[in-house]
Amino acid sequence: MTSKTLNVLTGINRTSEPSSGSMLLIKDLYGAMPEIHTTFLGRAPVDQAWTAAFDQLITLSTTKRPQGPDFDPYVDELTREVGALIEKIQPHAIHAQYVGFALSLAFTRTAGNIPIIAIAHGPDVMVAERSTSERETMNEVAAASAAIVAPTIALADRIDCLTGRRFTDRLTLIPWGIRLSDARVHDQPPFRPAPLSLVHAGRLDDNKSTITAVEALALTDQPHHLTVIGRGALREHLEQRALELGLRDRVHFDPFLPRAELWRRLPNFDAFVFTTNGLEAFGLVLIEAQAHGLPVVYSDLPDVREILGSSGVPYTPGDPCSLAVTLDEIGRDFHRRKALIKAALHNARRYDITVTGRQLRELTLRVTS
Repeated sequence: MTSKTLNVLTGINRTSEPSSGSMLLIKDLYGAMPEIHTTFLGRAPVDQAWTAAFDQLITLSTTKRPQGPDFDPYVDELTREVGALIEKIQPHAIHAQYVGFALSLAFTRTAGNIPIIAIAHGPDVMVAERSTSERETMNEVAAASAAIVAPTIALADRIDCLTGRRFTDRLTLIPWGIRLSDARVHDQPPFRPAPLSLVHAGRLDDNKSTITAVEALALTDQPHHLTVIGRGALREHLEQRALELGLRDRVHFDPFLPRAELWRRLPNFDAFVFTTNGLEAFGLVLIEAQAHGLPVVYSDLPDVREILGSSGVPYTPGDPCSLAVTLDEIGRDFHRRKALIKAALHNARRYDITVTGRQLRELTLRVTS
């Protein structure tokens, strides 16, 4: 491939801070593509780390308005703002994060001859499956895109279905990754007998189904301990449910942690519990846990199975009894846990952000040729 420097315009229509896996991914991803000059469109307030992550960061001024009677006027206003920026920046390509959200729609309607690569993250697919208007928006963005990137085959197939299989040839698989160079695996202590010290990290909402892990602990034969790290609308409900089940001393809740602090703490646990019971686009936290030497117990979803395969231990999604049995089995089997640590470290090496960056840059070069 040529060493041509590409001028790329991208953005996420949120405050520019570490508020989600997608935001962290984008920050790492464009930092892993030094041959690309990236202009990022976001919203205030701006975390200082985001200012350093991109060559240029521009905050959008159009007031956000969700789907509803004000959505079309909002998109029109956002489109005018984005159009003026495109005219000024003159990018070689546009990376439209989230297939079908408002900013991608604004890119689509103002790009002209500038090629667009639409990049799916999961929430965009979830809302398109629930809403006709969101599905129409996804189809408009897909039709205008030279390529549509998905991190798993399972997510690509869902997009293919939602767009009537009209753009199958544009779908491109590029798995996500993490900054593996920053992960540090501590020397493993002697194996402790059960109970296990478990950790769960992520948003506390219905889809992440943290309640499955809490209720599973009340069903285990061994008194495992669970630390829940994160924030979300269900935090209070989860705490109350733990009390109702008599788990006051076995379930501990910690607030959302910056990634560096989360990574520092991960090696202190025996295993990671992943409980999502609906769509999971990729689940970067799975790779983060594995890169730090943690066996992963995961809800058996197609997207997650594709990423982990035999390097993790599946259970039936949303089933506390299935999870409880799985945790007890791992707690009793030292040799299996040792094998899972080795498998976890091996699998994590497949997902380096530098590989993701190289593949996205090569795709961008192809669509701009």
